[in-house]
Amino acid sequence: MADPARARKLAVRIRQIVSAAIETQIKDPRLGMVTVTDARVTSDLREATVFYTVYGDATQVEDSAKALASATGVLRSTVGRQTGIKFVPTLAFVADHVPDTARELDEALQRVRHADAELARIRAGATYAGDADPYRRPSEDDDEDDSAEDRSAGGTADDTADERTGSRSV
Repeated sequence: MADPARARKLAVRIRQIVSAAIETQIKDPRLGMVTVTDARVTSDLREATVFYTVYGDATQVEDSAKALASATGVLRSTVGRQTGIKFVPTLAFVADHVPDTARELDEALQRVRHADAELARIRAGATYAGDADPYRRPSEDDDEDDSAEDRSAGGTADDTADERTGSRSV
């Protein structure tokens, strides 16, 4: 097992080497506008996964995947020459769908913002269907009368309630 920090450093170096090699060495006409977004190396430094995105439609993505698969040997030998490590990891290319997912989330958030703005516009001129406060509250006059009767009886409301139920607090 290699040090995780060493694996991260190697992954960064592989990402740099592969992106530069795709730009300068690979002359495949199927290869579209490819951007290497990330690279990950296993902890034993034997396998590397390179994530990429392609600008274009689905056919360009498929063609670029085929071009990268055919250029894997050239890219692996370039990584081996430039890193100088004893065992060069095998390269696997995986299309990165994170930018597409982020774009879809941005569009969904934009739709929600428009719906919230429309709801706020509708709510601005709205009035209540009934009273503004639909809950019934006892009138203040009734509360004052009850407390006056309790005081005149010489006890508190708790004492009066205890006498009615037949229990007495100690």
